[in-house]
Amino acid sequence: MKFLPIIAILLLSAAPSMAADKRVFRIDSLIATQKGSEVLLQAKGAVSTGGWSKARLRLVHNDGRVMTVEFLATPPPPEMRVIDGLVPVTASAQIRGHAATVHVQAEANEITSQVLR
Repeated sequence: MKFLPIIAILLLSAAPSMAADKRVFRIDSLIATQKGSEVLLQAKGAVSTGGWSKARLRLVHNDGRVMTVEFLATPPPPEMRVIDGLVPVTASAQIRGHAATVHVQAEANEITSQVLR
């Protein structure tokens, strides 16, 4: 039983590291539409290099009037060779709730849009 913690540490250190999602570099456009009890979001933006994946929109806060969302993606692993330049990304989301406006945050900028009904 003395070896169990050492084995667990070895297994954890051998596992591939999962890159944490980060905000995309910028958001260029946002369309927000209320459909029933959901707000449908479509965002376009850019990341600063190639290799990013899984772009998504994550709800941060909704008070019924303003919905705040982050535009996130998974960055490439440090050892990956990537294109150095702006690369377009898109993301869509269906978020349960109601709002009059949606505020989306990226790394370099943010956009606020009225929700179309």
